[in-house]
Amino acid sequence: MNDPVSPADALHQLLDGLPARQAGQAVDRLIANYRGAPPTDTPILRDRADVAAYAAYRMPATFEAVRSALEAFADAVPHWTPGSHVDVGGGTGAATWAVSATWPGRRPVTVLDWAEPALAVGRELAASNPALEQARWQRARIGSALTLEPTDLVTVSYVLNELPAPDRATLVDAAASAAQAVVIVEPGTPDGYGRIIEARDRLIAAGFRIAAPCPHSAACPMVPGEDWCHFSARVSRSSLHRQVKGGSLPYEDEKFGYVAAARFPVDPAPSRVVRRPQIRKGQVLLDLCEAEERLARTTVSKRQGDLYRAARDADWGDAWPPPPVS
Repeated sequence: MNDPVSPADALHQLLDGLPARQAGQAVDRLIANYRGAPPTDTPILRDRADVAAYAAYRMPATFEAVRSALEAFADAVPHWTPGSHVDVGGGTGAATWAVSATWPGRRPVTVLDWAEPALAVGRELAASNPALEQARWQRARIGSALTLEPTDLVTVSYVLNELPAPDRATLVDAAASAAQAVVIVEPGTPDGYGRIIEARDRLIAAGFRIAAPCPHSAACPMVPGEDWCHFSARVSRSSLHRQVKGGSLPYEDEKFGYVAAARFPVDPAPSRVVRRPQIRKGQVLLDLCEAEERLARTTVSKRQGDLYRAARDADWGDAWPPPPVS
């Protein structure tokens, strides 16, 4: 059996021959839009050149961030698999690829986005992924008029930052009304954390249980303005990706924040590593968000044997302690 195609492979085929200079110019304009006040009445991605640049610039990072969030969610719901999926504001479909990488197999998938060129490119990319061959790519305005059909899973990745506050609330409420599980991903910035907390609060108010990253559904112990909850995903960079972004390293780290919640019972991590572990001589320092609704630092020493070895292997965002080896 052939290995499943990755989004990076599909992107390489789609973007083969795209002049890096043309892509770079489009990326510069897109960055200017995103750093300013994004227009809400017209799509940011205007044509195929914009979409190709966006795909090279952002799709690999979005895929890795969403996949990381989904893997943490899947760990908290080990006996559950989504039977259907709606990706809101999905653009070229990075989140749909992440869902199929987390839960292999075919399922009804609908991608909603306002930018028709992004949907068209997403459809082309999906043709190489058997799990997405029957996906629906549907144009929809992501805002106050949005309605969603009932589904098992709704993903919303890097979308809330493009919406005014009333539309953000409407979108989260629509997702909560339609889905059994909701996963929302935002940039790993203080503002992104604020949007995640707003969404988290609305999901809890709608009766959802928080599955990840939090080990509880109580208030977040991080103090806004002093700290923010975010994580990091390692992203491999293609040659075109490096040209478009003007870098030389074969990888980059994507900072992101997320919340994953469900209407059904979940088994969240006992605690979550919320900073990069600090490895010292004979000990590892872990900063944890704990089920007791607090932040704490724990020191794991070499004398603790297997637990110490696990701590040395622990990564930012991991559950702690690791599950026992069966």
